[in-house]
Amino acid sequence: MITNELDLKLETVLDVAKRMMLAARTAPKGKGVDLLEAILVYGEELETLARHMEQSVEIHGRKFFYRDASNIRQAQAVVILGTRLKNMGLNCGYCGFPTCVEKDAAGDLPCAFPLNDLGIALGSACSIAADARVDTRIMFSAGTAALELGWLGVDCKAAYAIPMSATAKNPFFDRVSTRP
Repeated sequence: MITNELDLKLETVLDVAKRMMLAARTAPKGKGVDLLEAILVYGEELETLARHMEQSVEIHGRKFFYRDASNIRQAQAVVILGTRLKNMGLNCGYCGFPTCVEKDAAGDLPCAFPLNDLGIALGSACSIAADARVDTRIMFSAGTAALELGWLGVDCKAAYAIPMSATAKNPFFDRVSTRP
């Protein structure tokens, strides 16, 4: 039997994506509290994500979403990591307030720990992709679109996407801004 690498590309990328989500799940968490949400997007849903990114520019005006939507269309898969936001009760002051009670009284502001945990999880996931020689880039834009689409659940309040590519050149760098 002979198998061409091109025939295995999607299967291989999806396998790496699953390992990326596992690495994100097992990444260290502040106080050991796991607030992480992780999903894998591929196939027709990549176009759904890209289209939503383009349409949302009319709402928020972030024109770089057009460029990033083009990148999503070049990906074989996208891992999206998000976090629910919970006050950790540490009175650390990282949010800018001396105590958690004062932060909560100031409005709906996020505790720094879940956001830091999300950053650590993103780094862990990307390290798996790098070890497998799969190209990635972390994108705020596609994470925001996934939140807007409700793909991470109503409790998830912050997310980033990691598009993945197994091609001769990383399509997520040297990017050209595109607009319809």
